[in-house]
Amino acid sequence: MFKFFSRAGGAPTHLVVGLGNPGSRYLHTRHNAGFMAIEYLSQSLRAPVKRVRFQSLTGPADVAGQSVLLMMPQTYMNLSGQAVGEAARFYKIPPERVIILYDDKDIPLGRLRVREKGSSGGHNGIKSIIEHLGTEAFPRIRIGIGSGTPPRGEEMVDYVIGNFSKQEQQVLFSMLGHVASGVELIIGSGIREAQSRLNGLEA
Repeated sequence: MFKFFSRAGGAPTHLVVGLGNPGSRYLHTRHNAGFMAIEYLSQSLRAPVKRVRFQSLTGPADVAGQSVLLMMPQTYMNLSGQAVGEAARFYKIPPERVIILYDDKDIPLGRLRVREKGSSGGHNGIKSIIEHLGTEAFPRIRIGIGSGTPPRGEEMVDYVIGNFSKQEQQVLFSMLGHVASGVELIIGSGIREAQSRLNGLEA
């Protein structure tokens, strides 16, 4: 299913954006699952995400025959929309071709969910993107980071910005391949096909 090409030609028709926080402090934290997804794509595609542009680390790639820009905003999570909005406006990419990959504490680790649109669900990165794109109608892949007994309040903050355990990292890595397939399905076959194949899938 994972039929990527190594390099893009021409201006991108899609943005694929992973959300996270920059810096070594946050490198392996649960809140950086979106960054980890982009890094997985970058390695799979042999498409480095190194160029600093649009307040992000960026890299071109081809996905399902379409030119794509991979992005990791360096604005910190709560301002992610600044980077996404800037790139979308520059390339005149409509929201329905802006695919966001991000962590979701309400989905158990080892599962993901593809959505066509929706509210932020309390995720500040998504809230910022909604604000800067002016719509909730953009596709996203929510990467589960939740635990069986979810913490609350300040404990939840500590959990989200805490590091994955080694066992959790193994589960996450197995899911990143499905995230990559989801990106290809959304671009090549449409959001409904991605939802049909991936929603409810478990690692």
